[in-house]
Amino acid sequence: MTDTRDTPDTDEPAEPTELTEAPEKPARRGRAAVVAGSVLLAGALLAGVGCTVVTVRGADRDAGAPVWTFPKTASVRTEAPTATGLAATLVPYGTDGWSQGPDLGEYGSDAQLGGAQATALQKEALSGLPRSQRKQLEQRIDEMHIQGMAMRSYLSGPPDPYTNDGLYTMSVVLSRMADQNAVRGIATFQNEFLAALDIFREGPQIKGHKDAKCFLPPEDDDEELDAMYCSAYVGDVLVTATATGVKPLDTARAATFLRTQLERIAEPGAAV
Repeated sequence: MTDTRDTPDTDEPAEPTELTEAPEKPARRGRAAVVAGSVLLAGALLAGVGCTVVTVRGADRDAGAPVWTFPKTASVRTEAPTATGLAATLVPYGTDGWSQGPDLGEYGSDAQLGGAQATALQKEALSGLPRSQRKQLEQRIDEMHIQGMAMRSYLSGPPDPYTNDGLYTMSVVLSRMADQNAVRGIATFQNEFLAALDIFREGPQIKGHKDAKCFLPPEDDDEELDAMYCSAYVGDVLVTATATGVKPLDTARAATFLRTQLERIAEPGAAV
């Protein structure tokens, strides 16, 4: 006869009770993860998205009011730093009211990388993918022959020590490659990839640059943050830009900023 007095409490329903609950906020976070994962997969193939991924990884994504860490007023630069090469074509701080933005990961708000370092940064963005996919994408990145990368983050206006209501960030990454055809192909691939995903909405057009495309995340009344992802190219330079902020995001002004950036690259004299 079996003695059941010391049998472990395996039939108690304590664990199942917790598992049957389905809070709404985790569900929304799951949906956001799908969006972010899609952007990561597309961005992993593209020079220039690496620093954006680094920025997103460091952002506060907990439920509740969004938290933004803007630069302190005393350290904000209102003029473009002295720059050469690819970095000299970035829109200077102070243009149309844009000021210094938050740090892009460990690189600060303004950085220029050589080809080897930029390539390594792109591969770092693949760390969350399965090994088989990661190896294939790493090979694609090597085939890009990235010569250099320049990146800068912006704030849509001067930060206020008391409130940053209405402000949003804009991060821009310029990636120069050896082959102009490769740059065009990569930008076209990203735009077609995001356009094919039903979860994204079409963003504003960039006047005078029909090959530049912007995309918006799915509409969600419960989500407090908004974003816009843009990709374009000028000659041998791939341009990736991401605007992020609390709703409502001024996508029209962000699109105007991108147009300014593209025209600056197209006219080297403007960067002197």
